[in-house]
Amino acid sequence: MSLISIRRRASALFLCAGLGASPAVWAAPATATFDKADTAWMMMATALVLFMTLPGLALFYGGLVRVRNVLSVLMQCFAICALSSLLWFFIGYSLAFSGHGWFIGNLDRIGLAGITPNDVTGTIPSFLFVLYQMTFAVITPALIIGGFAERLRFSALLWFSALWLLIVYIPVVHWIWGGGWLGQLGMLDFAGGTVVHITAGVAALVAAIVLGPRNGFQKRPMAPHNLTMTVSGAGMLWVGWFGFNGGSALAVDGQAVSAMLVTHLAAAAGCIAWISAEWIRFGKPSVLGIVTGMVAGLGTITPAAGYVGPAAAILIGLAGGIVCFAATMFVERVLHIDDSLDVFPVHGVGGMLGTLAAGIFAATGLGPLSGYGLAPGMSGIGAQFGVQLLGVVTVLIYTAVLTWGLLKLVDKLVGLRIGPDDEDIGLDITEHEERGYDLQSTGM
Repeated sequence: MSLISIRRRASALFLCAGLGASPAVWAAPATATFDKADTAWMMMATALVLFMTLPGLALFYGGLVRVRNVLSVLMQCFAICALSSLLWFFIGYSLAFSGHGWFIGNLDRIGLAGITPNDVTGTIPSFLFVLYQMTFAVITPALIIGGFAERLRFSALLWFSALWLLIVYIPVVHWIWGGGWLGQLGMLDFAGGTVVHITAGVAALVAAIVLGPRNGFQKRPMAPHNLTMTVSGAGMLWVGWFGFNGGSALAVDGQAVSAMLVTHLAAAAGCIAWISAEWIRFGKPSVLGIVTGMVAGLGTITPAAGYVGPAAAILIGLAGGIVCFAATMFVERVLHIDDSLDVFPVHGVGGMLGTLAAGIFAATGLGPLSGYGLAPGMSGIGAQFGVQLLGVVTVLIYTAVLTWGLLKLVDKLVGLRIGPDDEDIGLDITEHEERGYDLQSTGM
């Protein structure tokens, strides 16, 4: 059996290569018992993925905005965490992982009905699988914040995030990981290159276009107010990503260890690639560049993490750093789109690149770049790459169209954007009546 063995349900539904767990795996035999080692690891991995959002992403994004908006970003991350968690409990998990529909699941598990502490999903308690997936549902809409940072009403954020999670994110989860049509075709997405990064990246780009640029975009400096905070958050993301990718094996096995190794190598390669590109282009490498390159490397390796070897991971990370750097320059300087925190060029483009790369480097017979095997039934790289490309294009179009529609709807309901005067004052005061920093004179 190869390192990447694709488990199947007794009903012979194809396991959609995403999280290493079969579609609708909550329907495990009543006699199944959970594995204590797998359970302990997955409890840790779950905490690591939540740690990526709170505090990792919150600090990473918070440091990148101007001082008058730092609290708004932290507030948005916390609010999305709370809102997404409750929605996932009430209806999200059921729609994503119950039933065998090609597009969406059903309401059999609404409110986690019928699941008990003794039920098993694969080799872990079903509640733990629910919770692990919940952390993915938390971080994905939180990533979108970077596309509309410093100009979206808080009420609009809540409406948009809730609707987007239900109408965009959950169907895509079902398509790939929950027994839907892309999973049945054999699409490879180990830990969310498509489900998380493409959906969030494309949504952020659409949001940036619909809302328009911040006041003074490309006319006055909008430098990060606290790079120390950003670097601290970036370090938390790097560590947390071991739970994101390594945990997606859902077991303590060679697949999990391999996924962690390639995750780290791709992140390191992304760092070096990005600052090298900066050094050549601008004459100096930057701290912001090295942490952004890290995220690019991590986002790019995510869909391929369980399927490729270390050498291919380094190549993927290098490609992610270079391509995402070029995409960032193109979006801002050529298209003049104010994707405030570069969500699309880093997460969106990185997710697309990594998803396509998985279709190539998962193959065996590539020498030092060999992976651990294509999806079952694939006749070769061409067939696998075709499925990967279909998934990328479909998810991109679906996300873009639905996100645009939801933004227009929310704009009619509560209004999307704050006024220009409020924007100059900052969201911390206008939306929350608080300040991120209240430094009083000490007389010194």
